[in-house]
Amino acid sequence: MSYQDQAFAIVSKLDKELDKYPIVDKISKQVGVPKAYGVLGGVGLYLFLIFLNFGGIGELLANLAGFVIPGYYSLLALDSPGSADDTQYLTYWVVFAFFSVIEFWSRAILYWVPFYWFFKTIFVLYLGLPQFHGAQVVYKAIVKPVSAKLVRSVGSSSVASNLKAQAEAATSSATSTGVDI
Repeated sequence: MSYQDQAFAIVSKLDKELDKYPIVDKISKQVGVPKAYGVLGGVGLYLFLIFLNFGGIGELLANLAGFVIPGYYSLLALDSPGSADDTQYLTYWVVFAFFSVIEFWSRAILYWVPFYWFFKTIFVLYLGLPQFHGAQVVYKAIVKPVSAKLVRSVGSSSVASNLKAQAEAATSSATSTGVDI
């Protein structure tokens, strides 16, 4: 099969997939461009704008990709009967929040990384799209080990132990004096 035949097969498959969305069909008829070409062109323009980062729009577009697409799938997951997709998107939001905090504290450094917003967009799409399960991979490899160390260190903290001991002592003294808790 030649490259042209493969490309035509991919476009035909995408066109059939886009038949599910009546708004895409309506726009396609108004513009006069096949659905698949319109969507591919829109995605290409979107990535081009992020890549060039005209007027700081890259940050906005990267954050939209990190919020809108996973938000849509999260809403669908809430209405679905199974729990696998719920776990996928709960994991996504934990990973997204983790990296948002890191990004906030390292913004001065990231400012100097060329095409940062383009790479962030690709990264959040990898995390959020259900085909890749990227959030689960990143959670198991990075977030879980870091959070386990933090939880373990906070749990073994002398301050936490002292507060717990004081609370238990207050509870036991209150119950021994007949005070209802």
